[in-house]
Amino acid sequence: MTIGLWCVLVGLLMPFLWTGVAKSMGRYDLRANQHPRDFLANLKGPASRANAAQLNSFEAFPAFAAAVLVAQYAHASQHAIDVLSIAWVALRLIYGVLYIANLAALRSLIWFAAMGCVVGLFIAAA
Repeated sequence: MTIGLWCVLVGLLMPFLWTGVAKSMGRYDLRANQHPRDFLANLKGPASRANAAQLNSFEAFPAFAAAVLVAQYAHASQHAIDVLSIAWVALRLIYGVLYIANLAALRSLIWFAAMGCVVGLFIAAA
């Protein structure tokens, strides 16, 4: 399996990292698991932003996965696929940290850079 495809697996699992952060900051207990969406919806501050990072990670993943698969299918440069995939993962991790830290402007720049990686994968496939 290529590095790019391993990055797809990491991207798939990344939202659960932010869920764990949100739950740990929000004093999660097993009773909250009866209605986890209610629990997450009622979080405040950094825990709420960790939940938002989780939701955004779920939103960002399909485009990234599609881009990697298209690039692999089109036999794009494996080096380009791997570099762009690693960059996307790193940027999305930074994005989550910035989201939790409430650094909105910098977070938006990182979001655009990660989206640039997705576009770059499609360009590599062309």
